[in-house]
Amino acid sequence: MGKVTLEDVAQAAGVSLATVDRVVNRRGGVSADKEAAILSAARRLGLDRSLRVTPTAAKRIAVLIQPPSNPFHAQLRQGIEQARAIHRDLNLLFQIERIDPAQPDRIAAQIARAAAWADGMILTVPAAPQIVAAIEALPPRIPVVTLADDVPARGRAAFVGPDDRQSGRVAGDLMGYLVGQGGDTLVLIGRFDMPGHGARSGGFTDVLAERHPALRVADILETHEDKATAAAMALRAARTNPDLRGIYLCTTGCSELVAALAPIRQTRPFSIVTHEQTPERHLMLKARKVQVIIDQRPVLEARLAVETMARLIGRLEGEARSIATEIQILMPESV
Repeated sequence: MGKVTLEDVAQAAGVSLATVDRVVNRRGGVSADKEAAILSAARRLGLDRSLRVTPTAAKRIAVLIQPPSNPFHAQLRQGIEQARAIHRDLNLLFQIERIDPAQPDRIAAQIARAAAWADGMILTVPAAPQIVAAIEALPPRIPVVTLADDVPARGRAAFVGPDDRQSGRVAGDLMGYLVGQGGDTLVLIGRFDMPGHGARSGGFTDVLAERHPALRVADILETHEDKATAAAMALRAARTNPDLRGIYLCTTGCSELVAALAPIRQTRPFSIVTHEQTPERHLMLKARKVQVIIDQRPVLEARLAVETMARLIGRLEGEARSIATEIQILMPESV
């Protein structure tokens, strides 16, 4: 096939050559619908110049995540910013709003307010009933991409994130091999209304029962994503249960937990399995204060969520679908 011409694009888009010329050469005066059709045809046919053309009309994307004091959500924000830079030519405007997962009513209100101006939403939110209802009340013109943690709501267009139950099974299998002999483990999750957290703990429990029956789950506790609470729960469990040999931490607070357990770990072996590699957790893994980190690469996840949204609103070619992201297992000898 020869080089793609503007005439080819005009024919594919069903517009005049002059209209294509105005879009490709940034002269303006073309409706947003025609502009989108021309850019879509140009990208589909492989007209290189079209890839450098910024659509005239901006698309506004609401992003609801926790504040960067939560290291995982700080990485999600980093991924959104990277995607913003990579895809400057798509003219996407991101409005990042901080949420408090302990206030589902407020989150539902944030979603409802954003419906007045947003062309799409990327959400990492609990699956509380009022939040599900707010998502389902959105007009069909607003696609929703859930990121890192899915929300089972009608109208959710795509989910970008890992298979959390499988991640939990991997964590349980590793814990079984690390501890070896029998004993108890403690599971700490952030919130019961975050489906991913429940799926992780469920997978962890299932695989221990199937493959490591001598290692029991003593308790599954909710920290409400509070670092001090995670440390206090771990310390109390270690002091009251001499058979405790492992902790599976599915939420924030790893540094605080490790510091709290330090005196006890001098006399009793403990294995800690957690998620998400941050600079702080990287150092703890290297120092063998943490035995395993299961990382889902949140920066990449956020970038994929942006690209999925861009496809849903017609700014990128390709099928917009859910993406099951891969995990990687990090141990002291791999860092």
